[in-house]
Amino acid sequence: MSRSINYGASPLLASKTPVWRSKFIVAGLAVAFAGLGARAAYVQVFGNDFFQRQGEVRYARTLELPANRGRVLDRNGLILASSVVAQSIWAIPEDVDKGDPKIRDLAKLLGMPLAEVRKRLANEDKTFVWIKRQVDDPIAKEIAALGIKGIYQRREYKRQYPEGEAAAHVVGFTNVEDRGQEGVELAFNQQLSGRAGSRRVIKDRLGRVVEDVRDVVPPVDGPDLQLSIDSKIQFFAYQKLREAVQTHKARAGSVVVLDTQTGEVLALANYPSFNPNRRVNLTGEQLRNRVLTDSFEPGSTMKPFIAALAMEKGLVKPSTPIQTAPGRMQIGGATIRDSRDNGVLTVSEVIQKSSNVGTVKMAMQMSPRDMWESYAQAGFGQKPQLPFPGAVTGRLRPYKTWRPIEQATMSYGYGVSASLFQLAQAYTIFARDGELIPVTLVKTDEPTAGIRVFSQKSAGAVRSMLALSTQPGGTSTRAQTMGYSVGGKTGTARKQEGKGYADKKYRSFFVGLAPVEAPRIVVAVMIDEPRNGHYYGGVVAAPVFSETVQQSLRILGVQPDMDVKPQIVAELVEESF
Repeated sequence: MSRSINYGASPLLASKTPVWRSKFIVAGLAVAFAGLGARAAYVQVFGNDFFQRQGEVRYARTLELPANRGRVLDRNGLILASSVVAQSIWAIPEDVDKGDPKIRDLAKLLGMPLAEVRKRLANEDKTFVWIKRQVDDPIAKEIAALGIKGIYQRREYKRQYPEGEAAAHVVGFTNVEDRGQEGVELAFNQQLSGRAGSRRVIKDRLGRVVEDVRDVVPPVDGPDLQLSIDSKIQFFAYQKLREAVQTHKARAGSVVVLDTQTGEVLALANYPSFNPNRRVNLTGEQLRNRVLTDSFEPGSTMKPFIAALAMEKGLVKPSTPIQTAPGRMQIGGATIRDSRDNGVLTVSEVIQKSSNVGTVKMAMQMSPRDMWESYAQAGFGQKPQLPFPGAVTGRLRPYKTWRPIEQATMSYGYGVSASLFQLAQAYTIFARDGELIPVTLVKTDEPTAGIRVFSQKSAGAVRSMLALSTQPGGTSTRAQTMGYSVGGKTGTARKQEGKGYADKKYRSFFVGLAPVEAPRIVVAVMIDEPRNGHYYGGVVAAPVFSETVQQSLRILGVQPDMDVKPQIVAELVEESF
């Protein structure tokens, strides 16, 4: 017997539901769908660029295509610095099997402790870690042959310096990122670097390129830079400088060679030096470009400027006699001394014998302002106009603060300081008939115009005095050079320590030009703290000048202008300082 069920009798169905409840539910669903629609519109339309970028960050990469750094060449086109391909080793730590026995072989090939390699591979949270940068190509091939999973290679460029220690302070070096750190590499970094290119790609989780997503922007290689340096002159000057420093057990030394026609720097060397190809455990002593960064009291090398100024003012002539007896004089409470009593000397002989008394007597006839202006015009107290990092200004105090004793000592090189480069450039005044010439590290074939400091007559007279200084009776006979006439001035100055001067610590230097009648080069040499019994500039620095001049003029093709054999006498003429 079938029984019908009355569903309407259910108390649940019989209860009345408020109308607002159903409307609320429908409204809630409508709001939810509107929110979803708004979010979809924001993601797909208004915020599309942002979400596209976020997506690309997770799979797209912009690879930098490094530009090949420009070469650095000497004036004859010989390579001083160039870039070669070098592979850098990197890894995805989580993909490397830490127990793989080939890891030991990898460490051995890289010349790294096994513990260091394992340490770099230990962080599995990283998807990229460098193992070693810029590995030589044969080593890179052996590493690739190991076939270690998770170890990869990236192509980079490594800088090489064929001239090594000889040109290290000129050329400098780059870091592992191929950015200049010292020397020309730093001074001309932007020019040499060129412009990197780019490649936009999609990569998988293993760092492998799946596809390119836009056109490749090719790199623009840096242009070559041709310096004024002559690598042959540079090497020879460095070699002779090193021999002198070692022979005299000196602390350090520097030499610079300038072309008086063009203002080009033909050589700039320092010792101790360093090998830019193997920069391990370098010290400040090795890295310092002393030619430009070290300043010192130039001593007797300043005396020719006083003689030139005195002649320019009409106070003396080369033949004017000056009484220097008894070899000393008083200024205030201080005593100015010569190394010996020379009696009456002409102005030319004052320079030849390096008399402090004779120089001071000329200087005290002039005003401090005249001396200051003359020194400033010669470049002292001013930073050399050379695009080199660390070049010093030196020290030339305002003339209004000079006391009489300070004016006196400044006339023979105490109380004023300069770098060896400033001193060399200042002597171009005597080589160029009274004109100070601008200098350059970049090759130029055009003669350069100078700035008039002294008249041609005064500069020529001083040049004759400098030549007399290298003849018998002068302080620098060891500067004589086979086949070429030379002129120059010695300097020997005590080193400052604190507020005074150190005992038995000297700087010895020589600055000169050659050939005398038509100077082609100026050479300046400085030896710091010679400690082998001799410290006079005429004994320590002048021989380096002589050998550098001879080799440089031959390389430049300058014809000899005198008898081959120099007339060097055995007598040692002491300098006053």
